[in-house]
Amino acid sequence: MLLGVHLERDGLAPAEIGITLGVGLLAASLTGLGSAALAAKIGRRRTLAVVGVLMAVTGLDLALATQPALLVLSGVTGMLGAASVDYGPFASVEQAVLAETASPQARNRAFGRYSLTGGLFNAAGGLSSSVLSNTRAYFLLYAAIGLATAALALLLSGKVEGEPAPRVFGSFRPLAGLAALFALDSLGGGFVANAVIAYWLHARFGAGPNLLGPIFAGVAILQSLSYEVSGRLGDRIGLVNTMVFTHLPSNVLLLLVPFSPNLGWAVALLLARFALSQMDVPARQAYIVSIVPPGERAGAVAMTGAVRGVAMSFGPALAGVAIGAAAFGLPFFAGGGLKAVYDLLLYAGFRNRRAGHET
Repeated sequence: MLLGVHLERDGLAPAEIGITLGVGLLAASLTGLGSAALAAKIGRRRTLAVVGVLMAVTGLDLALATQPALLVLSGVTGMLGAASVDYGPFASVEQAVLAETASPQARNRAFGRYSLTGGLFNAAGGLSSSVLSNTRAYFLLYAAIGLATAALALLLSGKVEGEPAPRVFGSFRPLAGLAALFALDSLGGGFVANAVIAYWLHARFGAGPNLLGPIFAGVAILQSLSYEVSGRLGDRIGLVNTMVFTHLPSNVLLLLVPFSPNLGWAVALLLARFALSQMDVPARQAYIVSIVPPGERAGAVAMTGAVRGVAMSFGPALAGVAIGAAAFGLPFFAGGGLKAVYDLLLYAGFRNRRAGHET
């Protein structure tokens, strides 16, 4: 939430802010591949510890760097956090662990709780961002949290390591069509990543950190509650139906945001949209790990995440140019339109293909 405002205060133009966020998204997707491969060599706990150190490096860069080039490169670690916790080097390892430690019958709800936990702490971060006016202090705190995360990873039980896998990255063919659709969705999502929306509210209506913090805390709380509903809904109507029937209405709301006459209307539409838009996340996570062999789960999460992240990385740069040119509606029209097309194609192509644990 603070990224766009912080980078603007450090002298970056809207287009440069968009490029910075795009670099962060691109790196987040590609480092997922690296962490999956590294986990097979040195273990999952050590890999998560390495990622925690990368998180600390990112925080220190944002807090201490003053040169534009260093700020633009702050996201090369994959830990810029410009989108959701569904991207980055943590995700591929964590989701493979979760699929192996939860029973098939409890898998949908387990992924809902996984997203719920991250969402609640995300809300806490959003609320805390309105306490201090010095954004650099928050990025120093971010670095400290990264070091704490690295230490906690080493304390995990040895059970998280799983059985040795003959290969981490299996055949991509079974996931190719699904990954292509995810890329389309993520390209649209890049136009309306949380950091882009926060900067849009700041540029369009003059909203500052003291107001953006509570707004995005509310967003995170709504998303967290929706994750719990998603797991239960997936048990009832299926994972693909859950993804489509919750995501498509949220994109209609997204298309209405640019027509908001004031900040209040914009926030109301965004809150309504976010109450639905992320319910597909736990369903998608559970679906991916359930259509590949156990040893290839981390690789499958990393590969689909890489495709999604690369596509998404183009959105913020284009959105930054549009906002700088006062074309305030373009990010929402492009994002909502592409994501609606994704929903329709996903339903047409995969509504009859169930995951392995679905009845």
